[in-house]
Amino acid sequence: MKKLTLIIFSLILLAGCGQKIVLLPDLDGHVGEVTVTPHSGEAVTLTQANQAVSGKNDVYTMTETEVQDTFGEALQAQPEPTARFRLYFLSDSAKLTVESEKMLSEIMESYRARSSTDVSIIGHTDTVGEKQYNYDLSLRRALSIKKKLVEEGMPADIIQTTSHGETNPLIPTPDGKREPRNRRVEVLVR
Repeated sequence: MKKLTLIIFSLILLAGCGQKIVLLPDLDGHVGEVTVTPHSGEAVTLTQANQAVSGKNDVYTMTETEVQDTFGEALQAQPEPTARFRLYFLSDSAKLTVESEKMLSEIMESYRARSSTDVSIIGHTDTVGEKQYNYDLSLRRALSIKKKLVEEGMPADIIQTTSHGETNPLIPTPDGKREPRNRRVEVLVR
């Protein structure tokens, strides 16, 4: 399932204007869109960061100061964005590339800095080989990364490990096509 690409704060402000709906960027800074149908008017679509609609169907853009004054406490309570790491493997192997091997320390730094209790490791392959073989290979890749992280001090019980095999390519290719960027493990540290 795709990650939500926007954060929408719908707040009822009892003083002054009444009801306001505000579109804020997600934790990565991306802005989606939302369509609002207030009681007193026609549907309005918000598409820009900090765009708002009042109960009177007036569309306007809030300044950063207004956003912080109104929603500052709620924004401060948000979690940090998920730290994402992509590790690549040699063909038909659970052996990391040299560049990816160096990233293991970055993953551990992120885990420690966040005092994380939620880590996901997702294995992938390219489309060369049989589907079941690729599923098993991507699981071996994910488990090899889990083993390395546990050896470095990450508790095994906070790690969820899954395998997508060839079913979720980073770069779509026809069956049987070698693609090094699809031979990967994604590590998410929350």
